[in-house]
Amino acid sequence: MPLSPDELAQISALTLAHYQSSAEDFREGTRDHDVSQNIAALLRHIEAEKPWRILDFGCGPGRDLRTFSGLGHEAIGLDGCAEFVAMARADSGCQVWQQSFLELDLPAEHFDGIFANASLFHVPDQELPRVLGQLHAALKPGGVLFSSNPRGENQEGWNGPRYGSYHDLERWRARLTATGFAELEHYYRPPGLPRDQQPWLASVWRRIG
Repeated sequence: MPLSPDELAQISALTLAHYQSSAEDFREGTRDHDVSQNIAALLRHIEAEKPWRILDFGCGPGRDLRTFSGLGHEAIGLDGCAEFVAMARADSGCQVWQQSFLELDLPAEHFDGIFANASLFHVPDQELPRVLGQLHAALKPGGVLFSSNPRGENQEGWNGPRYGSYHDLERWRARLTATGFAELEHYYRPPGLPRDQQPWLASVWRRIG
């Protein structure tokens, strides 16, 4: 049964309230996470002339904005959590937009790359085609989308105070290709472990059309 507008609003509000109340703990807990594999996966597929304009979609406290900016690119953050937005602006010096994932307002054909690291899984599956379409439209033709999500068996629901959708590769691939993306690569994380110890599915996609 489809989620109603009121249910979607509640999903967004409660998930963001969790991050708002735990922002400092989240920043400290993720400060040293090594996502260099993911950043490299996005950057190696962008074909435009440098410097690139990159949207960090769900930028959190701004850790990866500093990395992209330090590499000489124009990094712009986006997050729905007001506390994360303030942290990211202060820590990175980058432009950061406060927007809910379910109420995006993005410029058309603006970005060379979009880095959606541990963020798109918060979008309910019924809304995913719309949100992916908005990201597709925000990329320049040929632009690249990176995503990393906790994988699952195509279930969704509340995980404590946060809502999440947990896709397998086949469902995720179907959602992206239906939106107008071509798959460039995928892999599981953390690297070097047996598959049952790799809870994250990372994938890279090029905008076509």
